[in-house]
Amino acid sequence: MNYGMKDEKGKRHTREASAAAGAYRRTDFLPTSRDEMDALGWEQADVILFSGDAYVDHPSFGAAVIGRVLQAEGYRVAIVPQPNWRDDLRDFRKLGEPRLFFGVSAGAMDSMVNHYTAARRLRHDDAYTAGGRRGARPDYPTIVYTQILKRLFPDVPLIAGGIEASLRRVSHYDYWEDRLRKPILADCAADMIVYGMGEKSIVEIARRLDAGERLPDITDVPQTVFFSDGNPAAGDIVLASYEDCLKDKRLQSRNFRHVEEESNKYSGAVMWQSVGGRNIRINPMYAPWTTEEVDRSFDLPYTRVPHPRYKGKTIPAYEMIRHSVCMHRGCFGGCAFCTISAHQGKFIASRSKKSILREVRQVTCMDDFKGYISDLGGPSANMYGMGGKDRRVCRKCVRPSCLHPRPCRNLDNNHAPLIEIYRAVDALPSVKKSFVGSGVRYDLSMSPSGSPKVDAVNRQYNRELIAHHVSGRLKVAPEHTSDRVLDCMRKPSFSLFRKFKEVFDRVNREEGLRQQLIPYFISSHPACTAEDMAELAVITKGLDFHLEQVQDFTPTPMTLASEIYYTGIHPYTGEKVYTARTDAEKQEQRQFFFWYKPEARQGLERTLRQMHRPDLIGRLFPGPPRSFNPNFRKPKPPGKHNPKR
Repeated sequence: MNYGMKDEKGKRHTREASAAAGAYRRTDFLPTSRDEMDALGWEQADVILFSGDAYVDHPSFGAAVIGRVLQAEGYRVAIVPQPNWRDDLRDFRKLGEPRLFFGVSAGAMDSMVNHYTAARRLRHDDAYTAGGRRGARPDYPTIVYTQILKRLFPDVPLIAGGIEASLRRVSHYDYWEDRLRKPILADCAADMIVYGMGEKSIVEIARRLDAGERLPDITDVPQTVFFSDGNPAAGDIVLASYEDCLKDKRLQSRNFRHVEEESNKYSGAVMWQSVGGRNIRINPMYAPWTTEEVDRSFDLPYTRVPHPRYKGKTIPAYEMIRHSVCMHRGCFGGCAFCTISAHQGKFIASRSKKSILREVRQVTCMDDFKGYISDLGGPSANMYGMGGKDRRVCRKCVRPSCLHPRPCRNLDNNHAPLIEIYRAVDALPSVKKSFVGSGVRYDLSMSPSGSPKVDAVNRQYNRELIAHHVSGRLKVAPEHTSDRVLDCMRKPSFSLFRKFKEVFDRVNREEGLRQQLIPYFISSHPACTAEDMAELAVITKGLDFHLEQVQDFTPTPMTLASEIYYTGIHPYTGEKVYTARTDAEKQEQRQFFFWYKPEARQGLERTLRQMHRPDLIGRLFPGPPRSFNPNFRKPKPPGKHNPKR
């Protein structure tokens, strides 16, 4: 049956509609409506999931993963994607009451990051909604959805998960409200939170509920958060209460360090935090996943396409990954502004070559596949298969990063397994070429390993990556040029980026290629000043970059940089750290990204004189100096109220 429909011009949405609907029946997906449940012969679902995202049946989308994992255990799972919370709430009622529990997730992004820019302006689109339409989810869906469900079904167990719930599981700074918020469990109506990659936890909970246990009695499942009447045991960590953190930012800073260290341990401790006189218990993460466990999650029978309910409408987030394959989970980079390790863990869990090739073959069977795999990647594309040489050392380690301030001597950064995967994929008859579109940690392949053999392999990796796996542009993330700022970011020295650029340029010359290296940079990050940004402009100009991939720092829950932004204190050193906070301070920094625009020149010259760095003017703008007008204001463009004369 074809669910494609004609648009306003009478043209049929062909390829995507065919892939999403023509090749599959509605019964091939987890049901999203009463009719679909009836078609499966279900009177009642065991679990009903509510998601802030559109339903894409793909291993990169959390609701699909949790649904398929539970389905593999024999449970009947239904999904309500992006329910309408503004009307009579029929979307929350339409599938009835589940036999075991409701599950709620805000989606693949924190809703406030999804909705607002770094300047706190409302975004015009939503990449996780059909048609890119904004407004399909509320602010803080975890809170809104759970409160509605608890009001309608007060006796049904209610479990929240996903990025938003995970990274707000303890007291946290909320940039959009500019205040310290309570642990989200105190604001939402969920009975329990499952944080991080939740497959194991949710299956264990489902089994025990199915066996007749009550949810309040299930207190020992890893990666769960809940209110508890119990008391901390010996070895548990008691965090400062939310109320005490409100009074003293240093306590909030100290809390963050505990949470980060325990989240990155091989085997963490139970933590407790009090809010409103009640104790919240945070159970530690599971031990790192095995290859077999990761394979089982990725090998489930996903259709890999959006549900037919969307009738061929584009879902931008899906378009980005439809012909890509994720090869591992986790990241040991520990970047100060990133939440990947807080959610997926520091230890790398890699898929087997067999599992990866199986998914690649699935991609090659898609009706719109043209022979090109868009990304063989992961959270950091080249961490596949890596970890500690001696796992006994890893079990004792509390470092949040294996790469900062310098690569760990115990880290095995051998890229040989990754090269093997690339070659195996490219050897498939249906694959013309595979690309690496995820971020590459060049410091992993550039840093000496202590083994001449491994160093030779890593040099080979750089050559193969640049010569064969770049789709015209390779994106990397030096993030800044100042080593002082980079140290705060937990990123390597900019000198390493210079060396990588030399390798990139040399390989392009030798291979007769004309590829571009596209660096990512961040302004207004903690420790960064306007003078640092001026130096960045001069340095990147000297390297012949006109910057495109740039952004203002956005504080997000449970990151080191956000804690510094809020408290003004580095949690690990106790030192005060400058951070641009006002709109004027941020704009002063951001303007240096665009030094090459003619309309920016006079404003930049003015700023450089004010910071007593006229020496940089000549380096940015060679040639005779312009006359300086201290009262310069950018002229308004011609228009109805400012006609050109």
